[in-house]
Amino acid sequence: MSRHPVLGAELHRAVDELLHDADQALERLYPGDRGVRQPVHTVYVPADAWTPALSADWGSQALDAVEAHGGMEQLAQRVIQQAGGSVGVGLAGDVAGLAGAVTAKLRHEPIEDLRLDFEDGFGLRDDAEEDAWAVQSAQQVARALTDGVAPAWIGIRFRCLEADSRRRGLRTLDLFLTELHAAGGLPEGLVLTLPKVTSADQVRAMVLAAGALEESLGLPPGRIGFEVQVETPQLILGADGTVPLAAAVHAGEGRVTSLHYGTYDYSASLGIAAAHQSMDHPVADFAKQQMLLAAAETGVHVSDGSTNILPVGEAESVFAAWDLHSRLVRRHLQRGIYQGWDLHPHQLPTRFLATFLFYREGFEAAARRIRDYVAGESGAVLDEPATAKALAGYLQRGLTCGAVTPDDVAAATGLDAVGLASLARTGRPA
Repeated sequence: MSRHPVLGAELHRAVDELLHDADQALERLYPGDRGVRQPVHTVYVPADAWTPALSADWGSQALDAVEAHGGMEQLAQRVIQQAGGSVGVGLAGDVAGLAGAVTAKLRHEPIEDLRLDFEDGFGLRDDAEEDAWAVQSAQQVARALTDGVAPAWIGIRFRCLEADSRRRGLRTLDLFLTELHAAGGLPEGLVLTLPKVTSADQVRAMVLAAGALEESLGLPPGRIGFEVQVETPQLILGADGTVPLAAAVHAGEGRVTSLHYGTYDYSASLGIAAAHQSMDHPVADFAKQQMLLAAAETGVHVSDGSTNILPVGEAESVFAAWDLHSRLVRRHLQRGIYQGWDLHPHQLPTRFLATFLFYREGFEAAARRIRDYVAGESGAVLDEPATAKALAGYLQRGLTCGAVTPDDVAAATGLDAVGLASLARTGRPA
């Protein structure tokens, strides 16, 4: 005996009406991935210490440091073994291939994302001096862009919007952007960092300032985006018991591009002793889990912070710092945070070795599952669209940073870069 649905058109209309506002809010507040590349790291340097030659200089210093301590293949082998891998086994165990890929990266793109720091790294200056550096920095960035030596992402961190520094911070932002715009326009990879945010209202204030600057400079609405630096407890837990961080993301009205964890300010504010302040302290993990939740499905990226243990000095100290750095990089990658900070050129080798290894070690398994999914075949794992998107996103990140090549991806999955990007975005290949 045949059966027919008993829920009629009137009920369907009532459900649609009931959920209309929720549908609209979900679409507006959680648009999903923006489909733009995320850098694997951000380098911070004092604004008065930067020149357009810095990226190449840091790459050379990184390579020289590695050569002085046994060479890239030896360091690559050390990173592989520290990660529990086996040398000589698969793409992840290809010491020469990993070392060669990182060496090429340090020669051609040693810094992916650079921030000229007008905050902690710059220190307190009189207004005339900071004004001069804000203008000069913009001119240097414009020159680097013209000469083709600027990183893919570049910008400034200005002073926070707390009462005692907000006017100085906004003035530096104003001078930098106005001069940069006059010198040739704002680059596509412009990134601005708003530090020490304590409330969603500070994000709203930044939206107000960005809109005023756009109007003054003749820019389209929404052109100026910014990062929020998460380094105060007030942004993680408000006085009313809520998590203001999520509200802060949405208070940005689509302008917030990333959340960056501030290791040392946040740890210190919770009373953690200096010797124990680190990227892997439990208080850091709690804050970063809140960041991931607040950013989920919004298109906002999440970045870990930095370690201040630098690979300098005697060989024993250098290797200990490299071991620590590569472990911390691998740790945040495994926890779904695909970006972190680097503070010294000698941190670049382990940044890229640990990152490239992360994408190479899971490459074969991810590629096989994608190939089976696209072909409609049932392999050892039954994947659904959400998992296929995650697998493709993993391979795409490895491809864009240089850990694997387009030929690697095409041979293993049957997809070109366009098809892989489509799968990562929609769950379907182009």
